[in-house]
Amino acid sequence: MSNDVSPAQANSTDDSNVYFRCFAGCEGKHSIYEVIYRCPKCNSLLEVHHEREPLKKRNAYKWQQLFDSRSSTTNWPYGSGVWGQREWVIPSLRDENVVSMCEGNTNLFWANRLGKQLGLNDLWIKLCGNSHTGSFKDLGMTVLVSVVKQMMGMPNNPVKAVACASTGDTSAALAAYAAYAGIPAIIFLPAGKVSTAQLIQPVSNGAHVLALDTDFDGCMKIVQEVTEDSSIYLANSMNSLRIEGQKTVGIEIVRQFDWEAPDWIVIPVGNLGNISALHKGFQLMMDLGVINKMPRLVAAQAAQADPFYQSYSNDFSGKTSVTAGETLANAIRIGDPVSYEKAVKAVQDTNGIVERATENELAAAAAKADLTGMFCCPHTGVALAVLEKLVKRGVIKPDDRTVVISTAHGLKFTDFKVGYHESKLDGVESEHANPPVYLDASAAKVKEVIKQRLGL
Repeated sequence: MSNDVSPAQANSTDDSNVYFRCFAGCEGKHSIYEVIYRCPKCNSLLEVHHEREPLKKRNAYKWQQLFDSRSSTTNWPYGSGVWGQREWVIPSLRDENVVSMCEGNTNLFWANRLGKQLGLNDLWIKLCGNSHTGSFKDLGMTVLVSVVKQMMGMPNNPVKAVACASTGDTSAALAAYAAYAGIPAIIFLPAGKVSTAQLIQPVSNGAHVLALDTDFDGCMKIVQEVTEDSSIYLANSMNSLRIEGQKTVGIEIVRQFDWEAPDWIVIPVGNLGNISALHKGFQLMMDLGVINKMPRLVAAQAAQADPFYQSYSNDFSGKTSVTAGETLANAIRIGDPVSYEKAVKAVQDTNGIVERATENELAAAAAKADLTGMFCCPHTGVALAVLEKLVKRGVIKPDDRTVVISTAHGLKFTDFKVGYHESKLDGVESEHANPPVYLDASAAKVKEVIKQRLGL
């Protein structure tokens, strides 16, 4: 146990300073161990609120020292990038109920070569896909499943299983963390709309995988109906426990920059929980004096599934919902995003931007990044394509410190990669295709091809 937090503090079940409250502002507090997802008065989403005054008893420098001292330690559970910040996440969670696989602490990659190609001097990629199940969803799922584990040990607890609708990454994270905790998981996937790598993850982890003849939005409607029974706990990002874990990526970025906030963060968005989480983490740091500015947040959408972009284009006069079309960025193929109101606040509070990328643009952006040593998922391609547009328009300046959130590992999308380099993706011109050259086992033939390609 770290000497800055006593065992009694670390294992306290007092959650009076951390609770659910209505995001729209209705009065009332709800325990984070209660099965509740929306405000009972107005039906708005809830948020996990941390009372600020108790946190201000430790000054900003002490918070920085504390979190720095825990980074990558083997001292349970502080080696996790999420639980190293436990006081800002779920401080009342007992050590024995933490369900962690050392998520977080992912590489902040200096994309020096790619940045120079784009005209940027200070470009960084937060590689959230370098995590246990290969996506940033691990950050939120460690929190949700840990809270469920603690709930299941409480008297009169109704929860017996967890469930989510998913386009792939959420299901993988829920299945893995639930399996680790010994909690049954039920997964609702849109049939035929997730990659093989994404499908096999929850199958391998023993989840009950239900492939439905609908899209993600259809799965989302069904999982909400199913989880009206309190014995099945909803694990989608409309559950604000997920946001608590995902907000730590912003805090981690600032820590990796020696506690300075970047100028811009570009993130691909679908259901809009991720950009809401980023904003929440930065707002907490601002309130505690840990940083002195907010980065501008950019929400990047695929043009085939762009309801948030359409709302932004209409000055957020109302929520837009669409029927999401086919897109290579299948994890953000969402037409009716649940966390809309939270994301609007994130964009407005940070003077942010919403932009979109076509299929050809996202595929080209991912391929160009790969040629500089990365291995991008299509969703990161969306963010990189949007970044390139904003640089060309002069919105993002050459010396602005800019971070792109890479949400998943490219190995989860090998079909996308193979299709690109074989020039088989619909609507995509594979201008950076680099297929293998098949030759006879002849040194002369090999030398001929090397001479053609490299002039050697």
